[in-house]
Amino acid sequence: MKKAENIIVGISIGDLNGIGSEVVLKTFEDPRMLEMCTPVIFANVKILSFVKKTFESTAMLHGIDTLDQIITGKINVLSVWRESVDIHFGTNDENVGQYAIKSFTAATQALKDGAVDVLVTAPINKYNIQSEEFKFPGHTDYLNRELEGNALMLMVQDNLRVGLMTDHVPVNEVSKHLTPALIAQKIETIKHALVQDFGINKPKIAVLGLNPHSGDNGVIGQEEETIMKPAIKKQFEKGTLVFGPFSADGFFGSGQYEKYDAIIAAYHDQGLIPFKTLAFGKGVNYTAGLDKIRTSPDHGTAYDIAGKDKADYHSFKEAVYLAIDIYHSRNQYAEISANPMRVREKQEEKNNR
Repeated sequence: MKKAENIIVGISIGDLNGIGSEVVLKTFEDPRMLEMCTPVIFANVKILSFVKKTFESTAMLHGIDTLDQIITGKINVLSVWRESVDIHFGTNDENVGQYAIKSFTAATQALKDGAVDVLVTAPINKYNIQSEEFKFPGHTDYLNRELEGNALMLMVQDNLRVGLMTDHVPVNEVSKHLTPALIAQKIETIKHALVQDFGINKPKIAVLGLNPHSGDNGVIGQEEETIMKPAIKKQFEKGTLVFGPFSADGFFGSGQYEKYDAIIAAYHDQGLIPFKTLAFGKGVNYTAGLDKIRTSPDHGTAYDIAGKDKADYHSFKEAVYLAIDIYHSRNQYAEISANPMRVREKQEEKNNR
């Protein structure tokens, strides 16, 4: 394969009846994007040509049949399937959902094989993707099985980073999942991600309590006193700058979140509601904790505006940017970890010039 000088970004197309294909094409209409990365869209070139015509997109597509045909500076479209697919924008269709999974699993395999450097996923419908072959709540759970490490959903927008202790878990089951081992794992995962992926040497991490007012010293629930506080204290004593559990209701409104490099929420909506209130349309969903890099936009399929040329592509574009930034950060971290003395010497040489 002709290896691109810039980063090869694998893209799964998501639900074809949603806004995924629209935001992908809009992102790469800007020719400057092709100067920093080479996209490879896992889909079907005829279908994307139809989408391009629908939105009168100026994106120039380059169809390929195998990954060794990737050309730098082109919007490569790998045909994962040959047959035509009926697209009805705004419609929940189980058949279309299966093509979203074909795209995603093929892109994941390419990521595992090193044929692409990073993966950016367009939105899927978590209901219509289910089948005998694919029984996962979403992208993250599948990637956690296929890749090495422990996946953690981390929502990112500039210096605001919100991770989840539990993600796709029903609210009435969250407390059952909060164990000392889980809390320790999530804190360690997010700390390593902040150091390796974001270049923060001594990150400060805040943990939100599960119950209202963080349990009010046991008056409104015992989880904070019996599980969370001891687990956080243990990690702090090991040298991690982790604090909490904090009362979640005033944490964001008071601006307290600005004092920390990352916040870990106890459950999905506790973290995502404030994040999307502060950063919707600009945020990125990053799967931290794995040996490979995957990002996605902070929105869903948006059936209500699909096919109407109204989709905002900026979150998808930010997802591409973040994947590239993390790729560079990991390479730099690997170099420093492998030979810290040589890195110091280079820095001293630079300072003495």
